[in-house]
Amino acid sequence: MKNIILFDGVCNFCSQSVQFIIKRDPSRVFHFASLQSDVGQKLLKEYDLEENLNSVVYISDRKAYEKSDAALQICRRLNGLWIILYIFYLVPRPVRNIVYDFVAKNRYKWFGKADSCMIPSPDIKSRFLE
Repeated sequence: MKNIILFDGVCNFCSQSVQFIIKRDPSRVFHFASLQSDVGQKLLKEYDLEENLNSVVYISDRKAYEKSDAALQICRRLNGLWIILYIFYLVPRPVRNIVYDFVAKNRYKWFGKADSCMIPSPDIKSRFLE
């Protein structure tokens, strides 16, 4: 499996972002797992990443991307004009990650937190790794 997105399953912003990605991925390229899941934990260990619920992780072609790198790699593969955001790769990673970390730090305050991980609807359940 090539394109895996690990996300914070109890974060409302993260869950909404997954829904956003699914709507813009008609070829069903992306697969998903929460960072809290057994699959998520296994992949973090496999790629020697710390458990960090403040970062989305994108795994593609046996390489793991975190934070703004992950977000931009994902945008690059979405249908529509979202590829334009990939131009932000020209901004140095430390600068991009300052913005990323600010949003990540405040996401629960701004968007709320669920009591449990999102449960995918039957039509998209096959895209979630268990």
